[in-house]
Amino acid sequence: MAGQTETLIETILQWIDIGRLKPGDLIDDAALVAEFSVSRTPVREALLQLEAVGLIRRHPRKGATLFRPTLEEFLAILEVHAKLEGQAAGLAARRLSTGWAARLEAAVLACEAHAAEKGDSDPDGYYQLNLRFHETVALAAGNPFLTEMIKTNARKLLAYYRARYHYAGAIAQSAREHREIARLIEARDADAAEAMMQRHVQFDQITAMDLLAALS
Repeated sequence: MAGQTETLIETILQWIDIGRLKPGDLIDDAALVAEFSVSRTPVREALLQLEAVGLIRRHPRKGATLFRPTLEEFLAILEVHAKLEGQAAGLAARRLSTGWAARLEAAVLACEAHAAEKGDSDPDGYYQLNLRFHETVALAAGNPFLTEMIKTNARKLLAYYRARYHYAGAIAQSAREHREIARLIEARDADAAEAMMQRHVQFDQITAMDLLAALS
């Protein structure tokens, strides 16, 4: 039973990561039971665990939906998320190993190549490279608890970050900022890397309102 629950959780998280599930989408218990050939018990347990970390909301007589924030919730989550991402960049600057330096450079080069070759034409493809860059920074920080906190918060905002790259020029700007963050990490400038990462992941309130409206 525990194995089935974990499989369901990992699958739902993957669906969030790739955009199969979007904010406000209904999580159909019966569909999950049928798709995974399991009983309702592991499905309920999986949804309870995802609800506990804020990724799913239950509504009386309406079932469960993927978390969709209000503007106030969006900005509050973003404030915390920017701090966590910044802390990861600062720690990565202090702890960067040769192996993680190579992985970080590869992630940055992939973002730069995509921006140069495709421009604004493949935002969803770029977004996957963006995820790899941020995951690399988080892992280079060497703190698994921080990495899990970043992942949980990020999944509440993934659809909005993905939508951001549909704006003209956003991909090129992101790739440039990734290069600067990597440069600061590799230079062991922890304070500057932390501050730059915080600026990189922040939205101003007008952009947040536009993204919330676009995905409502």
